[in-house]
Amino acid sequence: MASRTKHSHPGRTLIVLFVLIAVLAGTLIAGVVMKKTTPTPALALDLEGGTQLILAPKVNAEAGGRGTLSDEDMTQAIDIIRQRVDASGVAEAEITSQGSRNIVVSLPGNPSEETLDLVRQSAELNFRSVLAVGSPQSAYAAAVAQAKSSDANADVSALGDAASYAKTQADINHDGVIEDKPASTPKDSSDDAWITERVIEQYLALDCTNKAAREGGDSGDPKAPLVTCDKQGTQKYILSPVDVRGAEITSAQGTAATNDQGQATGGWQVTLEFSKTGAKQFAQVSKRLYEFRQSQQTSAVTGMPDSQKNQFAIVLDGIVISAPGIVDPILNGQARISGDFTRTEATTLANQLQFGSLPLNFEVQQEQQISATLGADQLRWGVIAGLIGLILIVFYMVWQYRGLAIVSVGSLVIAAALAYLAIALLSWSMGYRLSLAGVAGIIISIGTTADSFIVYFERIRDEVRDGRPLRSAVAEGWVRARRTILTSDAVNLLAALVLYFLAVSGVQGFAFTLGVMTIIDLIVIFLFTHPMMALLIKLRFFGEGHRLSGLDPEHLGATKRTYAYAGRGQVRRVKSAYRTGEDATEDAAGEPAEEATATSEKEDAR
Repeated sequence: MASRTKHSHPGRTLIVLFVLIAVLAGTLIAGVVMKKTTPTPALALDLEGGTQLILAPKVNAEAGGRGTLSDEDMTQAIDIIRQRVDASGVAEAEITSQGSRNIVVSLPGNPSEETLDLVRQSAELNFRSVLAVGSPQSAYAAAVAQAKSSDANADVSALGDAASYAKTQADINHDGVIEDKPASTPKDSSDDAWITERVIEQYLALDCTNKAAREGGDSGDPKAPLVTCDKQGTQKYILSPVDVRGAEITSAQGTAATNDQGQATGGWQVTLEFSKTGAKQFAQVSKRLYEFRQSQQTSAVTGMPDSQKNQFAIVLDGIVISAPGIVDPILNGQARISGDFTRTEATTLANQLQFGSLPLNFEVQQEQQISATLGADQLRWGVIAGLIGLILIVFYMVWQYRGLAIVSVGSLVIAAALAYLAIALLSWSMGYRLSLAGVAGIIISIGTTADSFIVYFERIRDEVRDGRPLRSAVAEGWVRARRTILTSDAVNLLAALVLYFLAVSGVQGFAFTLGVMTIIDLIVIFLFTHPMMALLIKLRFFGEGHRLSGLDPEHLGATKRTYAYAGRGQVRRVKSAYRTGEDATEDAAGEPAEEATATSEKEDAR
């Protein structure tokens, strides 16, 4: 018996698609009404213009910087600024070197003053002792979560807001005043006297799960404690005043890890050396922190175990990049940071430490508004090019596929709607900005989408030419075309991913839109093109192969499946051309076979 495959009803599939479009459109409209976004995607620097800053990195002598800038220092300075810009959520920014001594930062649109300040601030690395470390969320969020865990309907209004809750909890003596000075003179950097009520308030209010709290850019007062997060947002710290400046580092390298006998362990580590002054300072700190390694006491101020004070935090740009514990006192100025490092992680940390040996100030040489480098004309011509390509594809579909052009045009319209909504929502949600390279990726994807239609239609026509009934041809053609379309789009998506992660700047914009459009192509072909084809084939115009439908068997040169008497009770299948109506098969003697049965429109039993 012929096998049958169970398919979902095409009408239901189309409903799913239209619901998806309605949800996306409704989300965008809601964002526009609430003034959270605009109805059009944000444009990149090449199409909208923005703000350009020319920075001259200078050695920060006050922070202990010495010497002159090298090419490696410039590279690290650019990386620091790029990290700041990325953390602030600005997309499609351009950060390049100008000559050998300037850095050009171009930010699209109208960046906020906070973002500009973030770019202008100096970069500095310091070592600070850890006074306390805890979970990343704010005290208010923790209190709410605890209340909800015991009673889902608990009233948390009594807690107030996050700021007032932190202030209330930090007021240890309950006098209504948050003290900012130590109650007694600290004897060293690990003394709890540094933890004033103001510091506690900052610590309780800080929420390191918030991306804005991990932007960095403010290294803090070197003579005062610092409340900050680690770069991953997994912990928050109260740190002592600066113990050792990064300027005291003379070298830092990522190397293969070894044990005390000098044998390789298979891991990676970071080795660093200090100057004579730095070695002396580091020796004093390491001896002090080592005493906390086995401590069983608890801090009277924070209630946390003193063993946490064994850590020595490395702070770059106001953010903790690492906080290793002191295993042994380090008296010779040669430290080794070990842990579960990969080669890349060890190299990155070494580079950050090496950069800290030369604290920098970024002196603003010039700040100005810049016009779009390509502008509205190029965007207009890019859109015109896309429309011309779309129109040519429509004309080709009408000429080649006649009535089937309804399906292809409808699919292109759906793809265009999904593309617009996707780019607009990505612009809102992740700060994506559409560049001219991104427009090029969308235009290229029009051809990719058209390829999917052509593959599908040609598969159907092949089945019709082979004599298969039209409804059966659509089903069988889809099964065969589906494999080809999935393979083709998988290759496109893989190419887009490789380009996005390995390329930079405009090429990434091209790869991003190419990947988005490839996913949209799959959605359209599965949720619209095939279900629409399955519905149209039920209409008389398409189902009976009208000559303008694009499925006319006679026009396609199809053959009928007929059966002829072969003698001795045997029946054999023969083919008759629709085009001529003449029998295409002869018997063994060369005479035309005598037709024994009527032409069958049913598929052969398998």
